[in-house]
Amino acid sequence: MMKMHAGQGAAKLQGFPHEGPRHADSRFHVFPEGRMCSMRRVLLMWLVPLFLIVGAASAAFSYWSYSYMVREFMDTQMEQLGESIAIQEGHAMPPVPSDERVHKWGAYIVQVYGADGRMQITSWPQLTAGPQPQAGFDDVRVDGTSWRVYATNPADHGGRRVQIFQSGMFRAHLAVERAGAAIAPVLILLPLAILILWGVSGAMSRAVQDIGRQAAQQDEHNISELPLERVPRELKPLVESFNSLLTRVRDAFATQRRFVQDAAHELRTPITAVALQLENVRADLPAGACQQSFAQLEAGVGRAQRLIDQLLKLSRQEAPVAEAAGPVDLHAQLHESINALIALADQRNIDLGLVGMPPGEPAAALRCAAGDLRSVLDNLIENALRYTPEGGVVDVRLLTEGGRAAIEVIDTGPGIPPDLLARVFDRFYRVAGGNARGSGLGLSIAQAAAQRCGLRILLRNRDDRSGLVARVELA
Repeated sequence: MMKMHAGQGAAKLQGFPHEGPRHADSRFHVFPEGRMCSMRRVLLMWLVPLFLIVGAASAAFSYWSYSYMVREFMDTQMEQLGESIAIQEGHAMPPVPSDERVHKWGAYIVQVYGADGRMQITSWPQLTAGPQPQAGFDDVRVDGTSWRVYATNPADHGGRRVQIFQSGMFRAHLAVERAGAAIAPVLILLPLAILILWGVSGAMSRAVQDIGRQAAQQDEHNISELPLERVPRELKPLVESFNSLLTRVRDAFATQRRFVQDAAHELRTPITAVALQLENVRADLPAGACQQSFAQLEAGVGRAQRLIDQLLKLSRQEAPVAEAAGPVDLHAQLHESINALIALADQRNIDLGLVGMPPGEPAAALRCAAGDLRSVLDNLIENALRYTPEGGVVDVRLLTEGGRAAIEVIDTGPGIPPDLLARVFDRFYRVAGGNARGSGLGLSIAQAAAQRCGLRILLRNRDDRSGLVARVELA
């Protein structure tokens, strides 16, 4: 291990006036509340049932139309066959059909009755139906089987009656078969249409989510308008209004940065002049209470100078033009930061050291902006030096865990109460009761720079003694 040493009353918030309960909106809303409030789900919720209703209606209409067509066509044939047999003297009969031809193929069954009402001849003896009470068409059931029958008028043929039967099961099967053939393309295309709808709605949803992701990528350091090239016409007003808002926010941030920069620059010159005058006056002051008051004045001017420097750093960090990212040697950066702060460590008699990785370990590298990483390290080490009492120790450790490099800055200061560990990153926030005098910007600047580098800073109190551990690792 290698170690380098460098010497030893809140304001009360006023609420808005109570407006009373709002009236319920009676308008019809396409988007429901809760989890179903989604463009994709609404499209599917409305269009899939519509597709199913259209498919069912098409099937029903096809069955009805083919049933009607089959009935009219078969009825015409039955009537022609019955009339042709009735006018014949010899009653030529069709051959006796089999059961399969009767029920599966719809073969006609012929029955001839004499003037006395007795059956003279039949083409299928298994059918035991008697003479029909009236001429014309009718639907009858014989032995539990449905039949369609046509009976000629006896008065037109010397009292003879001819009856033509056809299986009702055959007619129903034929209608279903024809209707199924007609509706088959619809039934095949219906699932395909639902799949296409699912894919298109998913693509639309992803497009809207892409707009949301582009908006979420905006931050105070990089605010730009959202592109409008592939934005749907219905969403363009929303995106344009959001772009207008982003422009106003960007202008507000720029105005804020300019104000901080101008104020810091304007204050820097007179504060520096005051510090120089104080340095010149020091030798002429008498000893005693005057020297003590003068030391307090110098300390105040020093704090003002440091606050101005921190404000300038903060304004530069928040500038939209950032340094290009590249590979950075952590060893070299740590050496530079420690060398830059050795004077502060000597002034406060603090033992500042670097504990590196064992020999033979590969050089630790990180890809980020070197200036941002330097800002992280400088602020963390300087913060540890300022809050560590004189004669204390500040160690900077570079280690590797799970193939990733990490940096720890460990001090022997008073630490931070656990409930305030998250708040110390707020701007101008300082832990009450501390003796160190700072601006309250150091950790805030370090955290902002770490986020740009893809790093995170974790703070915890030491377990072995009083002190704080600031750990920097990949986010």
